[in-house]
Amino acid sequence: MYVVEPEGEFEEDPNVTDKKFPCNPTKSYRTQEPLRIVGEAVGWTGHSLEVLQNMRENLEGL
Repeated sequence: MYVVEPEGEFEEDPNVTDKKFPCNPTKSYRTQEPLRIVGEAVGWTGHSLEVLQNMRENLEGL
């Protein structure tokens, strides 16, 4: 997972911010411009294998 900066204009992702999470707590954005990688996210812990499996099973049920 990387830390990025937009090289042009960007906007908050309306599919997330307008429908589910007011104030954009997930920091979700959209841009058509390139993104510059400025670092690697450190100290981030991913989901457990059990949680990932549950997510996959739920997706299959859609």
